[in-house]
Amino acid sequence: MQLGMIGLGRMGANMARRLMRGGHECVVFDLNPKNVEALAADGATPALTLDEFAAELKPPRAAWVMVPAGAATESTVTALAERFESGDVVIDGGNSYYKDDVRRGKLLGAKGIRYVDVGTSGGVWGLERGYCLMIGAPDDAFLHIEPILRTLAPGPGDTPPSPGREKLNSTAEKGYLHCGPSGAGHFVKMVHNGIEYGLMQAYAEGFDIFRNATSPELPEDMRYDLNLADIAELWRRGSVVGSWLLDLTAMALAEDPSLTRYTGFVEDSGEGRWTIMAAIEEAVPADVLSASLYTRFRSRKDHTFGEKVLSAMRFKFGGHVERPTGN
Repeated sequence: MQLGMIGLGRMGANMARRLMRGGHECVVFDLNPKNVEALAADGATPALTLDEFAAELKPPRAAWVMVPAGAATESTVTALAERFESGDVVIDGGNSYYKDDVRRGKLLGAKGIRYVDVGTSGGVWGLERGYCLMIGAPDDAFLHIEPILRTLAPGPGDTPPSPGREKLNSTAEKGYLHCGPSGAGHFVKMVHNGIEYGLMQAYAEGFDIFRNATSPELPEDMRYDLNLADIAELWRRGSVVGSWLLDLTAMALAEDPSLTRYTGFVEDSGEGRWTIMAAIEEAVPADVLSASLYTRFRSRKDHTFGEKVLSAMRFKFGGHVERPTGN
């Protein structure tokens, strides 16, 4: 299948490469011509303008927008809508607010253009591991782009379906899921990222407790000089708290047990805030997720070792570069 990819940053470029490895044809565009050249060298069809990009795509055209959420996504989707026709598909694979997807879906739908929102998880590791995909789309649009989704997703791999799912007809076991109409994909990804905040915070606080187990305020016979890298590695094997986030934490601690490259200044990228807003609108208590978001706010004033652990995890899974030491 042919797909256009707009935005060739950390994720967009690797997604295009994964698709080409899977036998798909990619037309690529980015504001930075060097990024386009790099993908062209890997076999993609380059486009230096949006007009050229649209012209290279065969009807019904499908374009995946992988640019920062907000103004960049809004302007790109609007520009595509001006160039696309009825039956074409516009996919937003970034971290947009789901309410914006509902609005865009209606605007593009009035022109007959099918709008798809895809919550994409996988970070900088997705080229090899695949991407977990949460899709909001009209049924026909989902079916049209499903070959692309199958290639980007991890597939079943070595993970067997959960007991009891043997008779269920779902693509979830393959790593992608049609969650519902416009906005549903990014709604699921939003809560996914809110949960991610809470999980990361739990690990960070636990390792901070380990780090301070040598405190002079503790009785001398209750002080422990613990090897944090070894504990993280130990927990990866058979522990109920094992996860990919723990894998990344173990990797970071093995590289630098004191995490000296991280200040503990922890950013948030929007989804955590939106998750709390949704919880408020639904009158759902979200104590842990709220606290984890507020801790990130506080981290920008005071830094703990736990916040260095958070920074290390963000860098490892998404390539997010936090404020360097000394700034």
